Amino acid sequence: MKRSVVVTGSTSGIGLGIATAFAEAGDNIVINGFGEASAIEAAVKGLEAKGVQVLYHKADMTKPQDIADLIATAVKTFGGVDVLVNNAGVQHVAPVEEFPIEKWDQIIAINLSSAFHTMRAAIPAMKEKKAGRIINIASAHGLVASPFKSAYVAAKHGILGLTKSAALELAEFGVTVNAICPGYVLTPLVEKQIPDTAKARGISEEQVKTDVMLRLQATKEFVSIEDVAATALYLASDAAKQITGTSISIDGGWTAQ
Repeated sequence: MKRSVVVTGSTSGIGLGIATAFAEAGDNIVINGFGEASAIEAAVKGLEAKGVQVLYHKADMTKPQDIADLIATAVKTFGGVDVLVNNAGVQHVAPVEEFPIEKWDQIIAINLSSAFHTMRAAIPAMKEKKAGRIINIASAHGLVASPFKSAYVAAKHGILGLTKSAALELAEFGVTVNAICPGYVLTPLVEKQIPDTAKARGISEEQVKTDVMLRLQATKEFVSIEDVAATALYLASDAAKQITGTSISIDGGWTAQ
């Protein structure tokens, strides 16, 4: 039986990779995110080519009413939400005293609060069905900090707290809640922060990759989107039914240090 999988922030990068993995597993997909209309159309067609139904919802992850409609539309279209993957995220790099207030508010809204709103909307039906999987894409920055990323680090630490609390609440309802903490993945989000990080640290963009991003990843390799997607598939499987309230690091050894 096909499941219904909602992946936020899934028109590109990690989110699209996760949506693709679930589509290849035969699940119906709801994707969400911003981008060029042609790119979104191509993403939808690419997923549909896997032989599943695909719905695109343009919910703005800073708006609770949009998020509620995203979940309601998924339920109306596919009869429920079996797997919820909270992946939407943005980034800004600057010292605390120079951090734009509007950027702080945006990052907290998209990277943290949006997960609360999707979960709040999806959980009642999951509890009633006594089944469900919630997977929050956190970050190594949910476990450790880096300078110049105060809002992102705060949001990702918050995601881990939200994950733990919800997992305890849902433990007797057949619903698991877990987080994935990737290290650096060379996605569009990461690529965009390289120039700002170079400016903030006074180094070259190449040095950002080697001396900042990969310095603490013991493997000296970027994590792949496929690595993250495979972990999400596992957490959504029956084999992971006793894994809840935890975070799985995929960071090349970064947080082992």
